[in-house]
Amino acid sequence: MRITAIEPILVDVPLKAPVQGVHGRTSVQRSVLVRLSVADALEGWGNVDPTPGYSAVSARDVYDTVRKLAPVLFGLQAFDVRRALAVMDAAVPGRYEAKAAIEMALFDLKGRAVGLPVHSLLGGPVRDQVTFNAWIGTVAPEQAAREALAWLARGFTTAKIKVSGPGPDGVDRVAAVRAAVGHRMALRVDFNESLTAAEAIPTIKALEPYDLTLVEQPIARDQIEALATIRRAIQIPLMADESVVDPASLIEIIRLGAADLVKVKVMKQGGLLRTLAMIEIAAAAKLRVVVGHGFGLTLSTLAEAAVAAASDAVINGCEAVGPLKMAGDVVAQPIDLETGTITLPDAPGLGATVVPDLVKRYRVEP
Repeated sequence: MRITAIEPILVDVPLKAPVQGVHGRTSVQRSVLVRLSVADALEGWGNVDPTPGYSAVSARDVYDTVRKLAPVLFGLQAFDVRRALAVMDAAVPGRYEAKAAIEMALFDLKGRAVGLPVHSLLGGPVRDQVTFNAWIGTVAPEQAAREALAWLARGFTTAKIKVSGPGPDGVDRVAAVRAAVGHRMALRVDFNESLTAAEAIPTIKALEPYDLTLVEQPIARDQIEALATIRRAIQIPLMADESVVDPASLIEIIRLGAADLVKVKVMKQGGLLRTLAMIEIAAAAKLRVVVGHGFGLTLSTLAEAAVAAASDAVINGCEAVGPLKMAGDVVAQPIDLETGTITLPDAPGLGATVVPDLVKRYRVEP
C-alpha cells in the first residue's frame, strides 16, 4: 500500500456562537483536512485546527506545508508511519502541525485497512472512557456562574475558567463559579500567557482560596526560568502549555522544575506517536498530563481522545472539546460530547466517516 496522493483542504466551519477568550473573539474555525490515498483507492483522513493567537502557524501555513511535504511521501509504504515522519523531518524542519495532520491520515488509513481502531494501533487504551473539560470564557462573574451550573447539570465534572491579565475581574469570575458549583466540579484556570512575571505570583495567590486543580501558563511561553520561580512561590499546581513545544522544551521544564503538569496536543506536538512519547517523558519525571486543543472538528478530537486514553499519567478532563462549539462538521456522525464523557469507538481508523458533500460545503480556497 504505497502512498499515491496527499491533498490538503481548507475548511471554514461556523461556531454555534462566538467564543470570547484571552486571544479575542472568534465565530469561525478555519481547519485543515488532509486526504491521503493509496493505489487501491483506500483513503485516510487527518485534521488539525490552528487557533489564531495560540498557534504559532496559521491554517494557510499548514496547508502550504502539506503541499510541500506531499511529493517526498509519494511511493512510501503507507503503513510505515515512523519512516514517513523521518522523511518529513528531513524535508522540512519543524512545522509539526502539518506533520500531525499527515500522520493522523496515515493512522486512519492503516486502521481502515486492517479493521482496527487507532487506539488499538497505538497499543491499546488503559481506559475505555474519556472525560472532557467544560470551559468558561472571559465573561462576567454572574454569567460564568450560570454557565458552570449548566455544564454541571449536563454531567461535566471538570471545568476551565479563562482569566486575562491581573485585574480583579478574573478573581471575581473564579469566586462566582466556585460559589455556584461548590465542590461538585474540579476547576482549573488558564491565563494564556496574559501575565507578566511580576504580576503572576500575587495574581495566582489571590486564587488560592478557591481550591483549583491547576493554573495554566500564566506568563510568556519562552520564560521557563520565571515559570519555575512562580511555581516555587504558589500553592496551586502549575501547568505549562504554550511552553511545551517539543521534547527539548519539555526536558527543560523538567530540569528547571517549572511545572507540576504539562499539556500536550496532537497538533502541536506533531502527531499521535510524538505526543505519546512526550507523555511518557512527563510521566517518567512524575508530572501529570492534560491532553487536548480547545477548538476543532471530530477527526482531531477522536485522535486526541485516543491519546488521552493511552496513559495513566493523563488526568481526567480532556480539553479536546471543539465539536461542542461547532455548528457543523465534515463527518457523517460528529462525536457526541454533550454529557462530558465518551466511550472510545471500535470502528476502524479514527472512527468517523468524512462526507464529501460536507467538505464541499465548508471548503475555502487558499
